Amino acid sequence: MTLFDMTGKTAVITGSTRGIGRAIAERMVEHGAKVVISSRKQDVCDTVTAEINARFGKGSAISIAANISSKENLQHLVDETNRALGKIDVLVCNAASNPYYGPLANISDDQFRKILDNNIVANNWIISMVVPQMIARKDGSIIIVSSIGGLKGSTILGAYAISKAADMQLARNLACEYGPHNVRVNCIAPGLIKTDFAKALWDNPENLKASTARSPLLRIGIPDEIAGAAVFLGSAAGNFMTGQTMVIDGGATIS
Repeated sequence: MTLFDMTGKTAVITGSTRGIGRAIAERMVEHGAKVVISSRKQDVCDTVTAEINARFGKGSAISIAANISSKENLQHLVDETNRALGKIDVLVCNAASNPYYGPLANISDDQFRKILDNNIVANNWIISMVVPQMIARKDGSIIIVSSIGGLKGSTILGAYAISKAADMQLARNLACEYGPHNVRVNCIAPGLIKTDFAKALWDNPENLKASTARSPLLRIGIPDEIAGAAVFLGSAAGNFMTGQTMVIDGGATIS
């Protein structure tokens, strides 16, 4: 047993077929957890689940597709996880949307609402579905993957940044609500990470150079460099931490 042992725990991770979500899933399995791989398409979930089980052992992961924009889909995700694995110890709200880059004056109402609904409201939906069993057991960890966009102003990511700042406040509020039941709620705020989701910010070499020029580490991060924080928060190592935002950005916000 170590502080980071997750043996016997079940973790549901939304948006876990690629990028940060997949890295979190793989590292949690490596530390003993069983994980639920979830994204919009069942076939993609099945492929990733098969790869994880081939690497770490049969039964390490199961796949349940869910579109975070659908409350019914999220309830199905929670119900099927409970049916298949018996419980949910750790919930990682990683899936998010950002259909618009540019000044806020030009964003459509539908785009703005989609960002707020998928990045804030959907998180509250699934947390509310999972938390009763955590309260009953007097134990649970909820992790919201936010962004340093929620800590800074932006001329092109305004609505997304607003949603990510709101996620930090959601974690603080829910930490106060659920703390007396020993349920912890925290955020991870990554900086620029080499994922498909953030491709518009790093695919162009000039953009990447500009984005990393003022960062002390002078480079982009990779998904696996976020996963360790999730293992910390989901294991005994994070038992006394709640309502906080862990910034992992290569130093970008300090310089």
